[in-house]
Amino acid sequence: MTKNDRANFGSKLGVILASAGSAVGLGNIWRFPFETGNHGGAAFILIYLLCVLILGTPIMIAEFLIGRRSRANTAGAYQKLAPGTHWKWIGRMGVLAGFLILGYYSVVAGWTLEFIGEAATNSFAGKSATEFISSFDSFVSNPWRPVIWLVLFLLATHFIIVKGVEKGIEKSAKIMMPVLFILLIVLAICSVSLPGASAGIEFLLKPDFSKVDGNVLLGAMGQAFFSLSLGMGCLCTYASYFRTDTNLSRTAFNVAGIDTMVAILAGFIIFPAAFSVGIKPDAGPSLLFITLPNVFQQAFGGLPWLAITLSLMFYILLALAALTSTISLHEVVTAYLHEEFNFTRGKAAKLVTAGCIFLGVFCSLSLGIGKDYTVLGMNLFDLFDFVTAKIMLPMGGFFICIFTGWYVDKKIIWEEVSNNGTLRVPFYKLLIVILKFVAPVCIAIIFINELGLLK
Repeated sequence: MTKNDRANFGSKLGVILASAGSAVGLGNIWRFPFETGNHGGAAFILIYLLCVLILGTPIMIAEFLIGRRSRANTAGAYQKLAPGTHWKWIGRMGVLAGFLILGYYSVVAGWTLEFIGEAATNSFAGKSATEFISSFDSFVSNPWRPVIWLVLFLLATHFIIVKGVEKGIEKSAKIMMPVLFILLIVLAICSVSLPGASAGIEFLLKPDFSKVDGNVLLGAMGQAFFSLSLGMGCLCTYASYFRTDTNLSRTAFNVAGIDTMVAILAGFIIFPAAFSVGIKPDAGPSLLFITLPNVFQQAFGGLPWLAITLSLMFYILLALAALTSTISLHEVVTAYLHEEFNFTRGKAAKLVTAGCIFLGVFCSLSLGIGKDYTVLGMNLFDLFDFVTAKIMLPMGGFFICIFTGWYVDKKIIWEEVSNNGTLRVPFYKLLIVILKFVAPVCIAIIFINELGLLK
């Protein structure tokens, strides 16, 4: 495939929705409320917004310009822009990170399908909090049910990927992202209308700056980087399909805005509902699969049809958010195999799907019958999460900044962000300063903190 006949997104809307879909995932709907709950509510949100604007968006622009300039997969991009250097390993690390993340992320994505079935059959009704915990633990430790769901989820992802960039990725984003927003808005309206929901709304909107400390700042920066899917090759790969007239800066701001809006709307679903029944969302994945079913039953149990409908909508929402992410992760590795090894797109996709099913099965089993087999005290699922989220992604983001800020010719950066001088870029000098100095230091601090080395 040459630069001229490489696939492109067909429309500006497709570019924005596909890129936003890459960033939007389960992290927006459980990690953001979890971090917000642990770090002072509205004060954390304000700091998070600043981190997205000042740090996250410039790094996203950097990933976009690397991808579009090279017109290559994330590994090939560095080889084209820095031929004969070791920079190619940064791209390859992004491909590997995408593959590993897809392997274990699909396990959790598969759980959403199980819970869609639970919600549709009203299986949440009448359960106590203890029974929710017991039921969830029994499910995740089951040797075959989670595996079936993760295989089905990866096959759904595979089906979209083999359709191609415009007919698969773009078309699915144009359908799923509007549906996701409709579900978010309906669920948020229902949540804020509950008796006692005002306490949750106040928590989201009334900042308490007395709770702001170094941990809040680090938490906000970390959430901004991970929520925007920086450093894992997704945005770089998608940008390689951008048209030459795509405004990179505007697209980055739009994607960051959509991603942040999804996270805040998720907060308006979770906090008012949780506060209304006296539950504080202070757990990670269990928030989605243990706490919230309990919240729905307590809040809407008097109207069984409403409890069923809202529970079903919520888990469909989760499945859609997960699917937009698995599509982008799959495409990172598929594009790499397709272009670097000259496999057909179909063969490349089959290899990725098969490999991720293999990894996913072992990750799933490590939560049940394989939980006694550990590496560095972690089961396989937790090990993949640790290696990717706390080592590979921060390193990827750090080197993207160094590569763009220090290595790439500034003429290339100007040509890409200004579309060869046809666009005004009043923040160009600020962008360079952030990429050269500010962002690398912030990412280094996050990296050290995530490893537990910062006291």
